[in-house]
Amino acid sequence: MSSGTIAIENEGTPVVVADNPPEVVADRTYHLEIYAISFSGLLLEIAYTRVVSFKLFYYYTYLVIGLSLLGIGAGAVLVAVSARVRKSPTDRVLLVGSLWSAVSITASYLVVAKLGIASLKVWDYGTGASFSTLARLVIICVGLFASFVGIGVMIATLFGRRTDGIGKLYFADLVGAGVACAVAVPMVSWIGPPRMITLAASILAVVALSIATRARSRFQGLAAGIVTAALATTVVWPGALPDVKTDDGKGRAEDAQLSRWSPIFRVDSIGTPPPPGYTLPRNLLLHDGTLGSIIQPWDGTRAGLDEFHFDDDPRSFPFAVRGGDTDRVMIIGAAGGHEIYASLYYEATTIDAIELNPATHRLVTEDYREFTGRLAEQPGVNYVNGDGRSFLARSDERYDLVWYPAPDSYSATNASTAGAFVLSESYLYTAEAIRDSLEHLTENGIVAAQFGEIDFVNKPNRTTRYAATARLALERMGIDDAGSHVLVSTSAGVQSTVLVKRTPFTDEEIGRFTALDDTVPGTEARYVPGRSDNDLRLDAVLTLPQRDLERFLDAYEYNVSAIDDDAPFFWHFSPFDTVVRNFDRPITGAEPDLEDSIGERVLLLLLAIATVLAAVFLLAPFVLMRRTWRELPRKTTSALYFSMLGLGFMFFEITLIQRLILFLGFPTYSLSVTLASLLIFTGVGALLSPRLVARVGGDLRRLTLPLAAVVVTLGAGYRFVLPLLTDALLSTPLALRIAVTFVVLAPLGVCLGTFMPLGLSAVADLSGHEREYVAWGWAVNGFASVVGSVLTTLVAMSFGFDAVLATAVVVYLLAIVTLRGLRPPLPT
Repeated sequence: MSSGTIAIENEGTPVVVADNPPEVVADRTYHLEIYAISFSGLLLEIAYTRVVSFKLFYYYTYLVIGLSLLGIGAGAVLVAVSARVRKSPTDRVLLVGSLWSAVSITASYLVVAKLGIASLKVWDYGTGASFSTLARLVIICVGLFASFVGIGVMIATLFGRRTDGIGKLYFADLVGAGVACAVAVPMVSWIGPPRMITLAASILAVVALSIATRARSRFQGLAAGIVTAALATTVVWPGALPDVKTDDGKGRAEDAQLSRWSPIFRVDSIGTPPPPGYTLPRNLLLHDGTLGSIIQPWDGTRAGLDEFHFDDDPRSFPFAVRGGDTDRVMIIGAAGGHEIYASLYYEATTIDAIELNPATHRLVTEDYREFTGRLAEQPGVNYVNGDGRSFLARSDERYDLVWYPAPDSYSATNASTAGAFVLSESYLYTAEAIRDSLEHLTENGIVAAQFGEIDFVNKPNRTTRYAATARLALERMGIDDAGSHVLVSTSAGVQSTVLVKRTPFTDEEIGRFTALDDTVPGTEARYVPGRSDNDLRLDAVLTLPQRDLERFLDAYEYNVSAIDDDAPFFWHFSPFDTVVRNFDRPITGAEPDLEDSIGERVLLLLLAIATVLAAVFLLAPFVLMRRTWRELPRKTTSALYFSMLGLGFMFFEITLIQRLILFLGFPTYSLSVTLASLLIFTGVGALLSPRLVARVGGDLRRLTLPLAAVVVTLGAGYRFVLPLLTDALLSTPLALRIAVTFVVLAPLGVCLGTFMPLGLSAVADLSGHEREYVAWGWAVNGFASVVGSVLTTLVAMSFGFDAVLATAVVVYLLAIVTLRGLRPPLPT
């Protein structure tokens, strides 16, 4: 997920019918205005996911997703309940709404960026620090929420007053959001998320300026012009905006020599003096404010590699066990190049080093090119910006060593940031990843994975889970004695090393491995095949018979069972039932055990916050319309229908984003391409829905069986056929893979795009309160979407993405059944 941006226009846009809508100009379509508004809204959402991930932690991006959906839905509800807004001229609503949005977006960024916070203090229940932190989180939530309300008001107003051309308006709306998806990813690297936020505000200010110019209003035009000019300055001048102040539990990014944003994470390079035993300074690389890697100086000579002391370093382990002739090396997660240096030191002749983050890749190849001795240009070194799993899957090469340095686990050893990784999808550590790696080895090749552990003695969760996953991978290859194919050791600096082979380790290799206890300071062998003093937990997951293994895992305090691509949450060690039981236990002390349940706690807290806020801002306003509310028929049926659409769309969307990561090569590509495709084709479905209704003579019951058949067929296709298709086309050019993705997702987008218009037209015919009922339907859909954005991850972490996909199908089938109950009453 691993990832986290969700489309704002998830099911279509609210249709709010105005009371005798004023001043609707017949020849004015507002297509350009709604395109710009929708473009700005989605650009803003994507930018804020990166800002919040950098300021706080990864899992708080779910808060951005929920609040963006909430803000837009609340704007639509405001139009429904406010007579003043409904009676205002359309141009005035757009002028005030766009100016308000431009100003509120900018003000909100300043608050979010500069507000200091120590988010982990919220778990020190009953203390002043806990209440203060909660208040600061609320302030951030209000700022994010306010940024989207004006956008919701404008979109709702346009759809309510342009019902004659609603199909084209829908299309312009969704194309704007789709284009924003396509450009947002490269824009993160080009100008950075803070300037993306003010760019979104600038576009809305231009909308206000164009309307004021059209109305020939000097005062309004002057105000819009000033706002536009001020915001444009922040976009073109990098120093005009304050930088984001990070959580107190993170590193001091303000001390960085160089900072670069990327769609993966922001990288800050901080100079440090030489550590003990070294003569040259080095640079720490912070990944979204947490320690991720280092960049070290090198003079480009063989003698200069002695500065790194690799013979006393755990990076020597795979080379030492092989005993020489490690010619071909693949490094997945090359980061600042330390493992490349090690491979050169041990005389590897071919080194394929893959680094996911383009910002880190640029630091090594451009900014620190001379500092690193032109490392990426050394003979035999192929330093590539890409996804390691995808690169490996498309490669026909065989390697003596496939190396996973696991740089994210190093930052996860910092107690203050351990919980940040719990909700992230870790496709590098799944059974499929280990199997792919083993299948790319030479006859005696080795897969090496190195992890930071917070406390190996008491809970070696990461090492134990990886060993269990290696066993699953080996068993899927037909190898029953996994314990003979694995070696595990720990070393100074709380690091574990796991070595895996397709063939059993020989006595000579085992001898070289155990000798490292004496030659590398702080090293201790923890698992060696056939040895009686192995770590009991590692011995259990590698050697117990299957039934005994299942009993061991069920009884173990933490969840360390093997993971696969269906549920790739490597860092999720605390089952949710345990988290709920212990939720009232504060997390206190100088060294809190944040690996225990911090990420899961935050997710449950965000689910509660999203539910409460959505209920207050989307559902509670209808209490103001008591008489009308009592007169609305079939409220329960309509609530079930529209909530099913909100939940189901989220389930489909997030699952497909995950399914296509490996195929498209980057998580960010999967995010942008999947969202763009679904948004655009959802618009096409909305355009086609009136034709469907006309074909069945307005009888929606005749659509239920065809729709059910399509939903079931698509769900089955994405579960069973899509993996075969993506595997077959994995080696094709990226442009073709992107085109295939659009084609594959088109039927789903068109199908799901029909549901919202069908439901809105159905409830509009149920009573004389068309406006209120349509607003009610949209509010319930927004409520479910907000909750669904968090609930999807909860289901995936507990049961896997296959379960999420199956749930999406079931939810839409329930919606189809419910649609039959929204028939207008028969005339009496």
